[in-house]
Amino acid sequence: MPVPFPRPPLPTTLVTGRRAADRERAIMAVVDEPDTTVIIEGLADPTSPLADSAALATPPAIVRIAPGCLCCAGNLVLRVTLNRLLRRPPARLFISLADATHVGQLRAFLSASPYDSLLSLCDDITA
Repeated sequence: MPVPFPRPPLPTTLVTGRRAADRERAIMAVVDEPDTTVIIEGLADPTSPLADSAALATPPAIVRIAPGCLCCAGNLVLRVTLNRLLRRPPARLFISLADATHVGQLRAFLSASPYDSLLSLCDDITA
């Protein structure tokens, strides 16, 4: 059986900010890969900047996770979402956080096994 070609780690950016619209605007300002996915903590807002992303030649895929701290209460949901996403990883990943209180713990979680070899954490964006 052939050995699968190892994939390079997925560039991943955590995006924080007080308002969802600000976080989404910050993501739209830096989306430069045609195959980008955005995990958003929170409910859909029809007036969000990402709602207008369909006008882009290659809009980012959007995955929404129910509100809740992604390193505490939402850890299992984030883990399941990431595992599904990593089966066919995009070229770029953004994770939009509703609360930056535990961003350090989330970075530690994403830097630990098994995600340490699958994700490459980039500098955070503060909106």
